[in-house]
Amino acid sequence: MSDNQWAGMMLGDEAYAGSKNFYNLEKAIQDVLGYKYIVPTHQGRGAEHLMYKTLTKEGQYVPRNMYFTTSKAHVELAGGLMIDVIIDEAHDPENEHPFKGNVDLKKLENLIQEKGTEKIAFVNVEMDVNMAGGQPVSMQNLREVRDLCNQFKLKVIFDATRSSENAYFIREHEKGYEDTSIVDILREMMSYSDGCIYSSKKDCLVNIGGFLATHDKEIFEKTRGLVVIYEGLHSYGGMAGRDMEAVARGLREGAQYEYLKYRINQVRYLGELLNEGNVPIVKPIGGHAVFVNALKFLPHLPREQWPAQTLSAAIYEASGIRTMERGAISKGRDKNTGENIFPKLELVRLTIPRRVYTNTHMKYTAESIINLYEKRDTIPGLKMVFEPEYLRFFQSRFEQLSLP
Repeated sequence: MSDNQWAGMMLGDEAYAGSKNFYNLEKAIQDVLGYKYIVPTHQGRGAEHLMYKTLTKEGQYVPRNMYFTTSKAHVELAGGLMIDVIIDEAHDPENEHPFKGNVDLKKLENLIQEKGTEKIAFVNVEMDVNMAGGQPVSMQNLREVRDLCNQFKLKVIFDATRSSENAYFIREHEKGYEDTSIVDILREMMSYSDGCIYSSKKDCLVNIGGFLATHDKEIFEKTRGLVVIYEGLHSYGGMAGRDMEAVARGLREGAQYEYLKYRINQVRYLGELLNEGNVPIVKPIGGHAVFVNALKFLPHLPREQWPAQTLSAAIYEASGIRTMERGAISKGRDKNTGENIFPKLELVRLTIPRRVYTNTHMKYTAESIINLYEKRDTIPGLKMVFEPEYLRFFQSRFEQLSLP
C-alpha cells in the first residue's frame, strides 16, 4: 500500500455504526465508479454471495464471459447454472484479439431465446477476464450487451474487480478513448450495468476488503438486508474502519493513469521475457498476470494428470515462486454428472502483486521458468489424493507420479 493508504489506516474510526471511513468509501465509489448505493463486505466473495443469492432463483441460468471459480460456486449454491458466452477467440491462447474478454452477443441472444427471459437470472460480465488470461472487454461490447439486455429487460451485473486495468486497455486500444481519463472511462463502463461486485484486493491495492455497488435501489435494499446476516452491519460489512479507509484511498490511486501504465507494463515485461525464451504463454499479455499454457509446456502429460497443477508445483519446487493453477482443477466437476470438466484452457497464472516487485524479480521469475521449460520432459504428473466438496483448487492434495 502507499504512504497515503497507511496514513489513512491510522485514522480508522471503529464505531460499530456510522464509521466515518464508511462514508469516505461510499464517496470514493460514487466519484470513481458512479454508483449511488454501496454495501461493504469482507472481500469479493462476500459481495458475490449477497448479489448472486439475491438475484438467482433455483433453475435459472447466469450467462457470463467465462466463469470465475467463486462466482460459479455462488451461482450454483443459489440453485443456478453459469453458462459461458465469451467470444471463441478467448479459448485460443495464440489469438491476438485485443478484447478477448468480449461477450459473444449471438451466443447470449441464442441462450435467452432458447431458455426464455424468466430463466435468465441476470447477465454477468467480468472485467479483465481472469480465466481467459486477464483479457479485457471493450466499451463497445459493454454498450451492446446493455442494449441487448434492455430489449429483454434483463439486469447486467459486472465483476468489476479489475475494472481499472480494463479501463487502461480501453484507453490504449479503443478508438475515441485515447485521451480520456481512466475515471471517465470507468464511469461510462459502470453506466452500462445495474450493479457490480468488487474484490478490493486487486485494483484497490489493499490486503482485504470488498463491496457491491448498484444503481438499483431494490438490489441495494435486498443486499443490505442480507449483509447484516452474513457479513456485519451495513456500515462496515465485515471490514474494520481502517480497512475501509485504505480501500477508499486505494480505489482512487488505482485509477491513476501513470500507475496503471507502470503496472501493466511490468506484467508485459515478464511476458515478453518468457516469450523470448519460447515459453508458451497466453497472448496478448493480460492486465494482472502472465498465463503459461500448460498443455504446450507439458504435452507428455494426459489431462487426468493435471498438467497445470503439475507445472505450478514444479515451478515452486524449482524456484520458490508461487503460481496458481487455472485449468481443470479450478473448473471442477459437472454439477449434474459429477465428471471432471477439462476446459480448453489449462493455464498456470503468474499473478504480479501490485507495487511490490522490481524488474529484477521479473528476470528471476522468467529465468527460472525458462530453465524448467528446457527440461520439461523430466516433469512427472500428479494424482489427486484429497478433494474437498467446494472450490477444490484451494485445498486439494496431490502426490507425484512416476514418469513412464
